[in-house]
Amino acid sequence: MGSIDRYIFRTTLASFALVLVSLTGVIWITQALRGIDLMTSQGQTIITFLGITGLVIPALVLIIAPIALMIAVSHTLNKLATDSEIIVMNAAGFSPFRLFRPFFYATCVVALLVAFIGSYLAPDGMRRIKQWDAEITADVLTNILQPGRFAQLDQNLTIRIRERAPGGVLKGIFVDDRRDPKERITIIADHGTVLKNESGSYLVLEDGNLERFEAGKRDPALVAFGRYAFDMSKFSNRGRDVALGIRERYLWELISAADDDPVFKQLSGQFNAELHDRFLAPVYPFAFAVLTFAFLGTPRTTRQSRNFSIGGSILAVFGLRMAGFACSVMTVKTPAMALVQYSMLFAAIAVGLWMIISGIVVEPPPALMEAINRSNARLARLFGRPATA
Repeated sequence: MGSIDRYIFRTTLASFALVLVSLTGVIWITQALRGIDLMTSQGQTIITFLGITGLVIPALVLIIAPIALMIAVSHTLNKLATDSEIIVMNAAGFSPFRLFRPFFYATCVVALLVAFIGSYLAPDGMRRIKQWDAEITADVLTNILQPGRFAQLDQNLTIRIRERAPGGVLKGIFVDDRRDPKERITIIADHGTVLKNESGSYLVLEDGNLERFEAGKRDPALVAFGRYAFDMSKFSNRGRDVALGIRERYLWELISAADDDPVFKQLSGQFNAELHDRFLAPVYPFAFAVLTFAFLGTPRTTRQSRNFSIGGSILAVFGLRMAGFACSVMTVKTPAMALVQYSMLFAAIAVGLWMIISGIVVEPPPALMEAINRSNARLARLFGRPATA
């Protein structure tokens, strides 16, 4: 790789990284706001909130990366054209196809990144989200115990909390335990926290009183305590298995799905569509890069407008992606649509390469330019000021 290739390669990847981080950050914030109830209503910590919402980032990158590459290629080509570097390279003997080489190298890096994310990282993050969410929603300590309500955890066990404070602290705790027929225990504590470890789940009560009524005795036993652990392991469902959906499966699990898999039996069409989407995910960066370069990579003078080419590249990439989404949806019920999606992508790459090799300059049709000029002249006559002597 020569010095010019390294310069273009670094510029493209730097622009790609900046655009990818910016777009992913904006979209991640909008997605993260939907999970804010983890902290407000379920008393989870900021670490849990950031952990769960952060695991969705690989899935966002999988969709945003090809678009970020298109923007990076457009930015690099526009920078080279503004500084007249493309014209100088062309005069030095660089053909458009030769100039495309560093962009191809950058696209290979992005495609490898997308392939890794699509086959492993994104499904791994999704399954971690599902497991983490199952632990939160299945655990009675965070799901059933709601402030101001009496929770009947068992036929003879009632718990109530007054409010939830930041950091997972429970305030105003009342426990009425009648599970043992020989005694009845009533506990009132100022506050408490939830402790989970390998031995189980415990409600750690602090600064309270315990009143025990034993059968056959007239007076209850009253004990004041500073710290008391109430065993809640029976009501925690942390160990339950989580059924994995299609997007939580790794690529090799989609390829070798078992025939007796209940999800595969019920949603075989979606399995097929998801598998083809994973295969085609690394191809989209090549299609977007080739089309963008085909519209913007040919040498032009600074007086030649690039607006039409920029608009054409955006429409081509946007149309190709929307058609891909449509084919993916239709593949669920019509497996043959997957072939249409493959053909469409590789045809777009072939057409783009043909335009690059042929050196075709994408310009607006003369009839369109004449119509625009006539319209501008008409507007100038209508709104322009007459010249004064």
